[in-house]
Amino acid sequence: MAQGQVTVTPDDGRTTRQRRHTPLVVVHSGAGKGKSTAAFGLALRGWNQGWSIGVFQFVKSAKWRIGEEEALLALDEVHRTTGKGGPVEWHKMGSGWSWSRKAGTEEDHAADAQEGWAEIKRRLAEETHQLYVLDEFTYPIKWGWIDPEDVVTTLRERPGYQHVVITGRDPHPALLEIADVSTEMTKLAHPFDKGQKGQKGIEW
Repeated sequence: MAQGQVTVTPDDGRTTRQRRHTPLVVVHSGAGKGKSTAAFGLALRGWNQGWSIGVFQFVKSAKWRIGEEEALLALDEVHRTTGKGGPVEWHKMGSGWSWSRKAGTEEDHAADAQEGWAEIKRRLAEETHQLYVLDEFTYPIKWGWIDPEDVVTTLRERPGYQHVVITGRDPHPALLEIADVSTEMTKLAHPFDKGQKGQKGIEW
């Protein structure tokens, strides 16, 4: 695709303008680094367009404050004080649970994830945001905490102009079937492979 030119013209009776204002489901998956980073990059673009941004983290510990969170909440403050950009909300859907899943029981984690998904469904029905970042949302689906068919139905039937970006490894096949944009990050190299731990400005 050169210079943003499409390779096909669909015979759907819609105008170019209508097609350019189609809400998208975007899935960033794969073993490589950059899934969440790419999603937060879209959030920055959306903020610049004046969109309401909703970020919902499903796996990272509630005690973490990553760099993108600090930056986007600072942009929310810019919006509230100057009117530039759009409002930003950042929600952590688990009470401290992380990759180890040590804090709390499996039932606790499942309940937290289900409560988070229920809140997102309410917001989609009310058209609260123009962009939703569901960070690491593939995992509670993979672990059986959230019904993939409910997710697919909700996303297909969401009203209005609402983009949804989902990140995480091993997305459910049903998610990929409805994705308008699906990108798999392939790891070719990573500092972890050399025994180097995460560092400021790169991992958080």
